[in-house]
Amino acid sequence: MRRLRPWALVLGGLLCAAAAAAAGPPPRSYPHSAVLDGAAAYRLLWGRRGSSLAFRLEVRTRGYVGFGLSASGGMASADIVVGGVERGQPYLQDYFTDENRVLKKDPQQDYHLEYAMENSTHTILAFSRELHTCDTNDKSITESTVRVIWAYHHKDMGEAGQNYHGSNRGTKSLRLLNPEKEEVSSASLPYFDLRNKDVPVPDKDTTYWCQMFKIPVQHEKHHVTKVEPLIQKGHENLVHHILLYQCSSNLNDSVLDYGHECYHPNMPDSFLTCETVIFAWAIGGEGFTYPPHVGLSIGTAADPQFVLMEVHYDNPSYTEGLIDNSGLRLIYTPVIRKYDAGVIEAGLWVSLFHNIPPGMPEFVSEGHCTLECLEEALGAERPAGIHVFAVLLHAHLAGRAIRMRHFHNGEEQKLLAYDDEFDFNFQEFQYLKEERTILPGDNLITECHYSTVDRIRMTWGGLSTRNEMCLSYLLYYPRINLTRCASIPDIMEQLQFIGVKEIYRPVRQVKCLWICVAPLFLTWPFIIKSPKQYKNLSFMDAMNKFKWSRSEGLSYNELVLKLPVNVRCSKTDNAEWSIQGMTALPPEIERPYKTEPVICNSSSCLCCSLFLTLLFVVHIAASTIGNTGPLV
Repeated sequence: MRRLRPWALVLGGLLCAAAAAAAGPPPRSYPHSAVLDGAAAYRLLWGRRGSSLAFRLEVRTRGYVGFGLSASGGMASADIVVGGVERGQPYLQDYFTDENRVLKKDPQQDYHLEYAMENSTHTILAFSRELHTCDTNDKSITESTVRVIWAYHHKDMGEAGQNYHGSNRGTKSLRLLNPEKEEVSSASLPYFDLRNKDVPVPDKDTTYWCQMFKIPVQHEKHHVTKVEPLIQKGHENLVHHILLYQCSSNLNDSVLDYGHECYHPNMPDSFLTCETVIFAWAIGGEGFTYPPHVGLSIGTAADPQFVLMEVHYDNPSYTEGLIDNSGLRLIYTPVIRKYDAGVIEAGLWVSLFHNIPPGMPEFVSEGHCTLECLEEALGAERPAGIHVFAVLLHAHLAGRAIRMRHFHNGEEQKLLAYDDEFDFNFQEFQYLKEERTILPGDNLITECHYSTVDRIRMTWGGLSTRNEMCLSYLLYYPRINLTRCASIPDIMEQLQFIGVKEIYRPVRQVKCLWICVAPLFLTWPFIIKSPKQYKNLSFMDAMNKFKWSRSEGLSYNELVLKLPVNVRCSKTDNAEWSIQGMTALPPEIERPYKTEPVICNSSSCLCCSLFLTLLFVVHIAASTIGNTGPLV
């Protein structure tokens, strides 16, 4: 048997290196960055490069640096890479952990070192990885939220085995495939702040605080180009989300005197005129920059003059004595952009008619922005359609995944937005890679997946983070007079499912805030009359009394997804499109949603394949040379 010459192996290694280089040089700049720790010792930069993602870590240590992707944000079943510079020699190893958090070297090395440097204070590593690697030990990188885990140590990996990182570790949720956006410098632009002033946050788990503001820019059109959250230091987990509503233009400055708890029987009537969402921010999100051709219009008669800022405080530990001064900063310009931006709230109307049984590993709810609503509103205002450029998907603690499905003439399009790794503590607008046109006759479905395995009572649609929501906020242009496109499921068949036969409505009247919405299939409140086991119980009490099993929960889920829905189709100033309150049947759609097949690509497998091909060529060449006689 003929031996391979040593130069063949060397040449093979060079070809592998060349193949890695052929994937493209490291990007000159990384369009995205995030500081992962509170001490600003660990900085991550990243950018997409075709089918791979390039990373750069800048960490204040001269020891090893760890970086990984985790479904839970912990060490169990994580995809990890560890690297550093030891005695002048760089190293980078691909690892994974099992369900018991045991660190193991991955037999398929898919992280590829491109640059390493160590100075007197920092270690810098640049490396890349395919988005989908064909390796079951790796985590695919998608447009969903990614829970990044990080760690570092003052010693290198080889000095004393696997040195434990101690407290130098953490996790942060990011969206690694957010598209690059064209930033316009706002350093010299004017701005104004909408900020709460010394709000006493009650010692209860959920508080919604409303404060009215007057937009200071009047009599001349301007465009808001960026909105930044102003979260009081130390209150990052207290302030869960902020919504900004446009209010009636008929108000006067007397409404500016004080704030009040929202959705409260004694809140000022002026608050009820504020129905049009013009901006939304949620926990974990950063500032939002509008595209260069779009802005939030202020300063004209058609624009908001008075706005209501609604702040959701989440205080599950019932901490006393909290005082908050959080809010929003709006940066604007007199240079008018081509289009005015609008916001549509889509999904499930927040009410008790949206409910989830306990003990369910998965339960799916759907909120419909119906064909009927979009046909009427777009047909009257914008037959050529509107263009969506960003989406915020919103749920609470039981939420696990959210998708916004888009149908045109009954045919399903590519998902408008999705997050299959939803993180309650990280909710921000997703910029779309390509703007999506919504036309008359289209319909949108906000599909929310929940898990209630750790709950023993029903989960209800509501305001608390222990309640649930299923909403999408669509940022689009040009602005039309459509602010809400949502649905409410029929309640009668929900009652029939648990065996309710008769109900009656008490004579007393209640002030209707967020729970009761008329006209409905059934007005609220009501009391159950029969059967005997539910007599004189409320809807909530009866649903909690029902003995839920997983099989009952699955049957109930199948039922609610097919129920007729009440259409919510709202304009500004509390006006409604004529379709509002009508009953519609949900479209027949494919369930569950079939995700697009992922094409995986392992650069390490590619390298091995090229190397084996080279060895074969070298072997044939060597055999040919060996069997050839002298030339004559």
